[in-house]
Amino acid sequence: MIRPDALSALDARYGAVSAALAAPDVATDVAAMTRLSRELSALEPAVQAAARWRALKDEVAGLREMVAGDDAEMAELAELEVAEREADLAAAAESLEEALVPRDPEDARDVIVEIRAGTGGDEAALFAGDLYDLYQKWAATNGWRIEPMDASAGGMGGFRDITFGLKGGASGGVFGTMKFESGVHRVQRVPATESQGRIHTSAATVAVLPEAEEVDVDLRMQDVRVDVFRASGPGGQSVNTTDSAVRLTHVPTGLVVSIQDEKSQLKNKDKAFRVLRSRLYQLERDRIHDARASARKELVGSGDRSAKIRTYNYPQGRVTDHRLDGDDKNHALAGVLAGELAPIVRALQLADRAARMDADAGE
Repeated sequence: MIRPDALSALDARYGAVSAALAAPDVATDVAAMTRLSRELSALEPAVQAAARWRALKDEVAGLREMVAGDDAEMAELAELEVAEREADLAAAAESLEEALVPRDPEDARDVIVEIRAGTGGDEAALFAGDLYDLYQKWAATNGWRIEPMDASAGGMGGFRDITFGLKGGASGGVFGTMKFESGVHRVQRVPATESQGRIHTSAATVAVLPEAEEVDVDLRMQDVRVDVFRASGPGGQSVNTTDSAVRLTHVPTGLVVSIQDEKSQLKNKDKAFRVLRSRLYQLERDRIHDARASARKELVGSGDRSAKIRTYNYPQGRVTDHRLDGDDKNHALAGVLAGELAPIVRALQLADRAARMDADAGE
């Protein structure tokens, strides 16, 4: 059912944002221009869906008048068409209801992903490497560009931790797809180091951060301590013989970011600030989420990185996503490891949308 108040609120907000963008003072305010442009883009699908629903509603009303009119020939023609247009109207209403559900305004952003080996020692590091391979394949499927930022190799391969960016280019929408990967990923398999064939359980933690722009975070340089040091681990000669690595410490929060991927200290510093801004931005998102959670039920895919979200069971060849039910819950391990995440992501997006619709209807 289309709520008139929701439509009125949509029209009013779209008009207000459009007017604000046209204001002369906004043209010189980069932060305001960015924020308003992003909100306008987020509102446009709902505005277009509302326009189609209204046009079909008027068309169906006109056809019904013709059916009830005195012109028998026109009434017969209108009756033949009205059923088809009513079906179109019902579909448009369903699309509009979905479009009116509040969306995360961050969904269109690029992301920074951090994978860290958890319990399981060397096996956890190997599993972190498997997850990185999975996301590389998923990025290729979606046409995203992957940008390595920093990595610490495991003793027998894989990574103790790895940080990388994912950029969607003109298509955008990376965070709206990747945000469901945040959480604890668990693997059950016989490690390469296990001589007796016993199945072990290890874990890795994935954090997906919407990449923040400079206008999004009030980052004062006096709050950041910058240290440079000599890079360690694999790399070209100049990586290991110059002070190219950069460590940023955000004094107020205690957040520390170290980057040594590039040979250039300036490039490492730029990447480090991108990661720091995104972490600070996520801290603020978490604060707002926690405040809302007390008054609103938890939604699937909220990004709680302490929650176990998925188990990769090698002996059974199965991946189980613990946030889903029924046929959506289990998937073939081989397909997922090949980067076929689409069925899981789509099911999570639909579950998230349904939860948002329920929450919105209850308010």
